[in-house]
Amino acid sequence: MTIKSLLLGSAAALAVVSGAQAADAIVAAEPEAVEYVRVCDAYGTGYFYIPGTETCLKIEGYVRFDVNFGFGDAYENGGAEDWNVRTRGQVQFTAKSDTEYGPLTGVIVYQANYRPAGDALDQSSQDSTVLDTAYIDIAGLRVGKFVNWWDDDFSGEFDTLNSGTTSFNTIRYQYESGDFYAGIAVEELGGQGFDWETNGNDVGIDVGVGGTAGAFTYQVIGGYDIDAEEGAVRVKLGADIGPGTFGIAGIYSSGQSAYYTAGEWSIAAQYAVKATDKFTITPGVQYIGNTELDVDGNYDDGHTWLAGVTLDYQIAENLSTKLAINYGNADDGAGNSTDGVNGFFRLQRAF
Repeated sequence: MTIKSLLLGSAAALAVVSGAQAADAIVAAEPEAVEYVRVCDAYGTGYFYIPGTETCLKIEGYVRFDVNFGFGDAYENGGAEDWNVRTRGQVQFTAKSDTEYGPLTGVIVYQANYRPAGDALDQSSQDSTVLDTAYIDIAGLRVGKFVNWWDDDFSGEFDTLNSGTTSFNTIRYQYESGDFYAGIAVEELGGQGFDWETNGNDVGIDVGVGGTAGAFTYQVIGGYDIDAEEGAVRVKLGADIGPGTFGIAGIYSSGQSAYYTAGEWSIAAQYAVKATDKFTITPGVQYIGNTELDVDGNYDDGHTWLAGVTLDYQIAENLSTKLAINYGNADDGAGNSTDGVNGFFRLQRAF
């Protein structure tokens, strides 16, 4: 065999092998198109489109660490703890989309609280995960579980401007126009009502009017506990004065109801001073008259003084701290008086 014949044979063999390999070659599939998350700026910052829909979603929340403390009659003689620690995590989902009736909003807020088992006087949020808020809102109509107008109290931590429970299953309509709002709500009080005679349905009617006028804010609200046949009215005013904001509030209650339980009447005031861009000092004071009840459940005698100062400091973006120190003195009108100091230190990371 000549060299020429050998070379021709080798070339033919390589061609056969190459042809076979070419026939068996794997062709990579075309990559599928990926829909990236799009920013939705129609409802403010933080929203994005849920892929494949025209619904905008916002996720936010906070992690909070509280150290609570107290001393005085209630702690020395009443068996309450001198101090305790609480940790809370909260996450909120807000969904919005456009309809022919205006924006359709849905909100879900989950809240998880933890602390070791407390004393017998403190049964709140030992170790629990709760549905804090869940509602649907469209064209001024809101239905679900959410806080009412009574929850809009002072920024300081010294006051008692509501009954302490402000979140109910509710049907509410609220009209809004610029700097003015007015609304009415029907609330299932869920055992928070005060029915002195019969076991009723625990229904409340709540109304609210408020808004702003230049440097002033105003709010007038009223709640009526149908089963207890008692109600309360609260007026709250605010104004920008000097380096801070002054607030004053007055309350009248016909008797104990789901809306107010502290006393027959009260007046409170605070002044939130913006010391720097990051530091706010808020002193405040409140007087509550006729805090004791007679045998028929009517307000009779006694009074309570509350005073305190709240310090808020913004450490960094989304990281803040708060220190509240409050004093309370209660007199039952029969010569018996108790007082004490309480407060908390808080560190909170928002997102």
